[in-house]
Amino acid sequence: MMNYNAFFKEKLQALKAENRYRVFTNLERLVGEAPYALWHHNGLKQKVVVWCSNDYLGMSHHPDVVDAFCKAAHAYGVGSGGTRNISGTHNKHVRLEETVADLHCKESGLIFSSGYAANEATLCALGEGIPDVIFLSDDKNHASMINGIRHSHAEKLVFRHNDLYDLEQKLASLDISRPKIIAFVSVYSMDGDISPVQKISALAEKYNAMTYLDEVHAVGIYGSRGEGVAGQLGLSDKIDIIQGNFAKAYGVVGGYIAGSNEIIDYVRSYASGFIFTTSLPPAVAVAAKRSIEILRDDSSYREKLWQNVFLLKSLLRKTAIHFNDSASHIVPIIVGDAALCKQFSEELLESFGIYAQPINYPTVPKGQERLRLTVTPAHTSEMIHELVDALEKVWEQLGVQKAA
Repeated sequence: MMNYNAFFKEKLQALKAENRYRVFTNLERLVGEAPYALWHHNGLKQKVVVWCSNDYLGMSHHPDVVDAFCKAAHAYGVGSGGTRNISGTHNKHVRLEETVADLHCKESGLIFSSGYAANEATLCALGEGIPDVIFLSDDKNHASMINGIRHSHAEKLVFRHNDLYDLEQKLASLDISRPKIIAFVSVYSMDGDISPVQKISALAEKYNAMTYLDEVHAVGIYGSRGEGVAGQLGLSDKIDIIQGNFAKAYGVVGGYIAGSNEIIDYVRSYASGFIFTTSLPPAVAVAAKRSIEILRDDSSYREKLWQNVFLLKSLLRKTAIHFNDSASHIVPIIVGDAALCKQFSEELLESFGIYAQPINYPTVPKGQERLRLTVTPAHTSEMIHELVDALEKVWEQLGVQKAA
């Protein structure tokens, strides 16, 4: 007979042996204190600077967003009461969907409990429902997109990351009349590179394909209103389905899609991941809507972010540190070894009060282990200089250059 606990223990030991066992740092992020957080360890509380948050613009602490959440929670409670099919659709859900549709210049929007749920449920419903559809999926797509396509049981072709030649070769090999969906991401969160949205949309038009674009790491930051990369390029009308979430630059939680009335109504009616999931609390919807409105109307948060991004990259260029110098706001420091990456992160935290979580396989390929840095408007110039100084010292101390 199987000893289940022994099996689980063995699997966990294997992760530890490969230096891939995940340790969650016990942090307490306090309103008004960003980018600082309290690190709980050994019975102590220590103030540290966070350098890896996806709360890119600090909106989770914005007083107007917090106030909107609190007022809505007092007015509507802390839960939604169930799925929208059973408990009804709250008016605040409808208002938020109108807001995301307007943000992306689309007819309709649909909100989900997370960006992961939005990707998985939507892609699965499309793959299950469209006869003989085939997905063309970038090989660095997010796990939620991969799982949505897999669970649909539709055929798929994986094209090399951001490789237009490979994508066109695969498109050209298919019958022009066959339904196709190109699924890709605007800003890839681990490498920080940006996809050639305009050229991919042109290929989609040439070969009769739909486009599905994940803008999770772009909304709020790119475009004059925070509408993402497609919007920044004036291509929103060329993308059939734009997916985003409220948990990154908007600082709340939840995900969404935006598209035509027919597409959104189809997903609403057929996606089990939407139909059978409890809807977002109305207070969350109110907070997300307020955050979108603030960033839509005030570009100062984005401007300060980019000032800090440019400063960080300019300082890193003067060092021997290996980093992906992309056009995006994400700055990956490539360590290239799981054990060293973990050690690097621990040394930064313990010796310099800097928190940057190690990123290992399967999030990134083996040999590409890294620290993924994200600067925010709340980081000061002094903090950025101190970060680069600490990175240089630990890089040299651990001999990372030779390993990477």
